[in-house]
Amino acid sequence: MPPETRAAFIRGLSDEDYQAVDWFYVQEARDKQLPPPGEWFCWLLLSGRGFGKTRTGAEWVKAWARAGVEHIAIIGQTKGDVRDTMVEQGDSSIMKVSDPWFMPEYQPSKRRIVWPNGSVATIYSGDEPDQLRGPQHNRAWVDELAKFRYPQETWDMLEMGLRLGTSPQVVVTSTPRPIPVIKKLLADKQTAVTTGSTYENKDNLSSRFIQRVIDRYEGTRLGQQELYGQILDDDPRALWNRATLETTRVTQTPDLFRIVIAVDPHATSGQTGIVAVGAGWLDDQLHVYVLDDLTPEEGAKPDVWGRAAVGGYHKWHADTIVAEINNGGDMVENVIRTVPGGEWVKYETVRATRGKYTRAEPVSALWEQGRGHMVGYYAEMEDQLCTYVPGETDSPDRLDAMVWGATLLMGGDNWLAW
Repeated sequence: MPPETRAAFIRGLSDEDYQAVDWFYVQEARDKQLPPPGEWFCWLLLSGRGFGKTRTGAEWVKAWARAGVEHIAIIGQTKGDVRDTMVEQGDSSIMKVSDPWFMPEYQPSKRRIVWPNGSVATIYSGDEPDQLRGPQHNRAWVDELAKFRYPQETWDMLEMGLRLGTSPQVVVTSTPRPIPVIKKLLADKQTAVTTGSTYENKDNLSSRFIQRVIDRYEGTRLGQQELYGQILDDDPRALWNRATLETTRVTQTPDLFRIVIAVDPHATSGQTGIVAVGAGWLDDQLHVYVLDDLTPEEGAKPDVWGRAAVGGYHKWHADTIVAEINNGGDMVENVIRTVPGGEWVKYETVRATRGKYTRAEPVSALWEQGRGHMVGYYAEMEDQLCTYVPGETDSPDRLDAMVWGATLLMGGDNWLAW
């Protein structure tokens, strides 16, 4: 309607009629945030950062609840991601976009959201796929599937439980990554695919956010994924590739004789990489296992990344925390000694006596030999491994931390000399 006609129409609505209108779909949603036509099982929405995919998922859950769907599954990367991004705190979360006259009750102790009409959404996380073994659902919303630690296992458990009603459906909102589960969904005839870029939603994003993501990603290969929602092919110049990471990936490890928490400190601002790496023997050969990515958000203050490192040390019963002394190693020790639990942790430093390429190349060779392994998936780290080209840009935080940890476990700089 023309604006004047629309305004007059709205003024003429009764309170009951006004509340019956889903205003997101009437006034706010862009075409790509509307459900695709056809009888699809999965709506796969792949987009760049800030596109509005989380808002789309939250609005779909709200619409399902208004329609009386009884059992909804909500699945995020971790419990914290579900709570902060999907349910409670984010501006596009379910609680923030809900209407006052149809406000659900969030029951965190029971991992569920309950609406006034009896619709219930149960919360799950991608790092605990067995939670989905048994429960049944009519609908599901999965956010950032490509970042899950166990994406295929979580998807399998979810799909087996989507068996209520005549037409169960799932909406997947995710940054695109070329992992097997995403590739399978793209090839599935019952998947409807929508792709979008960050710039399509720029009118609703802060100018500072736009400038920061442009500065970080525009003109880079990774920017095709993070800004434009495209699935990247491998860069043949990178030291790692997706195929090798996939064939060497494991879900369990042998007995590990040593575990370290490796820290790549950022001396001024930016991101401090923190990675848990372990070593164990398999078939009389020493193997390296990436156990956890503990890296906090970009710009995290020292006490935040210090707590992350010390927390990882105790979580994994690690032998030591190791950091590069060339770029703030002394500062790292000062930080971890001041956070709770960091007073008595064992701490070591390594010194960069060779170039970054020289340090990283023998570590990447472990994967080529089948002696390096990711235990589960680590989306951001794997993006860095498969897109970093030595000499073009500074080596990224997670990659550097993992290289430090693997180098120490394999014998330090003496090992690099081979």
